[in-house]
Amino acid sequence: MTSREMKNEVYNTIAGIAKAFSNPNRLEIVDLLSNGEKSVEEVAAQTAISFANASQHLQVLKKARLVRLRKDGNKVIYSLANRKVAEAWTAIKSLAETVEPTIGLTLQQYRRARQTDQSVCLTELDPSRYQLLDVRPAGEYHYAHLPGALSIPVNELELRLAELPKEKTIVAYCRGAYCTMADAAVQLLRSRGFNAVRLEESPADASNPA
Repeated sequence: MTSREMKNEVYNTIAGIAKAFSNPNRLEIVDLLSNGEKSVEEVAAQTAISFANASQHLQVLKKARLVRLRKDGNKVIYSLANRKVAEAWTAIKSLAETVEPTIGLTLQQYRRARQTDQSVCLTELDPSRYQLLDVRPAGEYHYAHLPGALSIPVNELELRLAELPKEKTIVAYCRGAYCTMADAAVQLLRSRGFNAVRLEESPADASNPA
C-alpha cells in the first residue's frame, strides 16, 4: 500500500462517518439518543417523522457505527454506540453556533415570542435560590439527570405543581438548547404564579462540555 492509498482509505472512511451526520433528521436523532435509548416508534414520534423514515435514518447511523440496537420483544431499541458519539455531536453544535450566528438568533426569536428568553447556566445556580426541574420523560431522567433536579415530565406538570417550592425560582431543563419542552414548562409555571427560567444545558451537555 502506498502512502496515497493509505491516506485515501483513511479519509474516505472518516468521510463516510461524517456523512452519516450530514442530515438534519439524523442529527436530531443523535441529539435525542444522547438522552437515553429509544425504540424506533419513540424516535419517530419525538422527531415528527414517519416510522419508515426513522428506521431508515437509524440504519444509516448503525452502518456508520454511531448507534447500536437491541431487541425487546417485537421492539427494536437504539442507543448511541459510545460516549464519543455524544461528544462529537456536542462539538458539531459548538462549531455551528460559532461560525453561524443565525442559530443563536433563531433561538432568541423563538423564545422572545414566548417570553422564555430568560435563561441561566449551571455555573450560576445557587441551591438556596433555585430548584432544578427536569421536564423530560421519566426514562430520560433515570438514564441521567442533573444533581438535585426534580422529575416532572412536561405533560404531567400542570397536575403536579404542588410538588414545587413557591419560594424558589424554578429552573426547567430538557434536552438542551434546541429542546422546547423547557420553554413550555416555563410558560405554564409563570402563568401559575411561579418564578421560572430555563436552563440552556442538558445532562448530556454537562457530561460532554465543548
